Amino acid sequence: MKNTIKAFVALVLSTFSLIAQEESSLLWKVEGNGIKPSYVFGTFHLMPQDDFEFKDKVDKAMKDTDITVLELDMDDPQMMGSMQTLAQLEEGKKLSSYMDEKEYEILDTYLTEHMGVGMAAFNSFKPFTITSMITITMMGKQTASYEAEIIKRSKEGQKEVLGLETPEFQVSVFETTPYEEQIDQIIEYLQKPEKMTKEFDAMITQYKNEDIEGLHATMDESFKEDPEFKKALLDNRNNNWIGKIGELSKNQKVFYGVGAGHLGGDQGVINLLRKAGYTVTPITE
Repeated sequence: MKNTIKAFVALVLSTFSLIAQEESSLLWKVEGNGIKPSYVFGTFHLMPQDDFEFKDKVDKAMKDTDITVLELDMDDPQMMGSMQTLAQLEEGKKLSSYMDEKEYEILDTYLTEHMGVGMAAFNSFKPFTITSMITITMMGKQTASYEAEIIKRSKEGQKEVLGLETPEFQVSVFETTPYEEQIDQIIEYLQKPEKMTKEFDAMITQYKNEDIEGLHATMDESFKEDPEFKKALLDNRNNNWIGKIGELSKNQKVFYGVGAGHLGGDQGVINLLRKAGYTVTPITE
């Protein structure tokens, strides 16, 4: 009897394992419910060049679509100017007013050592700018962007690039958490760099393995102390995108590129598309 039970358990586990493998992909085909066949691809906004790989299946999906839609319309020449303006604090405000002397010293020392300029150069910017700078320095000199590669290939194919969101909306997501709390989180990472490195390495590995549920779990753990920010950053935006996908894909085949952390989980894009009545199939090769 014990052996029978063990065999049954092994069978169940192996079945679940096969299901998990079948559902493990960064690229998904979306069909039915009145839309043209389209694709959703999970990107990694910035990663070390050595870990970057643009697979043939993704290139093939791009060639099978009419337009490209990213989180932002990143080929808009005015977008970078808008982002820089939106990243700045209100006139007369200083980021240093949201931190104490010790926090200022920690940030000033880190930025000077890693970027050659101290806090004074960033004192008129919002905290997420500091977070971006720290992320870039953590990855070293050679980095790659899936969005940049997607835009390059879209231009080569003479395809229009659109955005699911505006820069104003995307920046507003970071306004849901008080600046003081954002700075506390930055300081915590700098004081515990092994935690940040461990999380980042885990996400890189999960991404390369196309493990969207693993990525979701890692991000869930990262945001467990700030569920409201996670809701604003991931869940709310995912839900907003479903209707937009339905509209954009109504008359044309679309290649969607969004951060891979948005794909997995109950409130992830893949599950929400299925709940909305679409047939969503993983592309494994």
